[in-house]
Amino acid sequence: MDWDKLRIFHAVADAGSLTHAGESLHLSQSAVSRQIRALEESLGSTLFHRHARGLILTEQGELLFDATSAMARRLDTAVARIRDSVEEVFGELRVTTTTGFGSLWLAKRLPILYQRYPELKIDLMLEEQVLDLPMREADVAIRMKEPSQADLIRLRLMNIKMRLYATQPYLDAHGMPATPEHLSTHRLICQNTSSAQVAAGARLVRELMTYNIPSTLTVNNYFGVLQAVLNGLGIGVLPDYVTEDHPHLVRVLDEIESHDVPVFLAYPEELRASRRIAAFREFITEQIMEKRQRDKDTPSM
Repeated sequence: MDWDKLRIFHAVADAGSLTHAGESLHLSQSAVSRQIRALEESLGSTLFHRHARGLILTEQGELLFDATSAMARRLDTAVARIRDSVEEVFGELRVTTTTGFGSLWLAKRLPILYQRYPELKIDLMLEEQVLDLPMREADVAIRMKEPSQADLIRLRLMNIKMRLYATQPYLDAHGMPATPEHLSTHRLICQNTSSAQVAAGARLVRELMTYNIPSTLTVNNYFGVLQAVLNGLGIGVLPDYVTEDHPHLVRVLDEIESHDVPVFLAYPEELRASRRIAAFREFITEQIMEKRQRDKDTPSM
């Protein structure tokens, strides 16, 4: 099998276009087309359906693309491990976590990491979907539950809880609820229970809804919930880590909170020796330890 032809095939299949593949490979469209035809002739199979809107893989093409994709992932891993064998920390690190944790806690702390390692390139993927780390959809993940995938190294970072918060001006205008029943005179801001989120948060919202709250605002991430709370729209269900950067938020109904939500750092076993992973792991654990110390030093109200 001609490796160069496979490389060109993979680029075409990934781009769905001879022209776009040629641009990424720095080859002319005709040169790419010749290589694809030669590969099809050597295999005795048609790999693409050709039409005016682009190229679609045939069944045989899908089989070959699965193989070249696996090869590409293995090569990416090998290159990363080779680069990580030196002392310097540089190159791309793909980090995945939830929209709330990534935007409200992690992103604002990244300047500390960049100050230490200015040549590091971070691709921060914020979404509720759990990406496949062994398949290298990301290099490292911060997840709000223990990962179930095999061949992962996991480190439990901390526990968080969902609690009720509001601003003091809002409470001055609408009153501080003394019991859960008093929530019926307030607007509740929260994630919709049908949206992707930690189970403990959804359960807490469902429990709160039993108090016949007439007015609500549901947002599909905690960043939106926080912005609504900060602007005095109502009482919000938020993870407790947001108060670290918004100490003026007032806790409402101290007896109401979710069960503990574990926060895990995870990465593939094959990246155990990665310098980039080690640098990120050290940075995260330092930030968590500093948070614990601040919480310990803060007197209880």
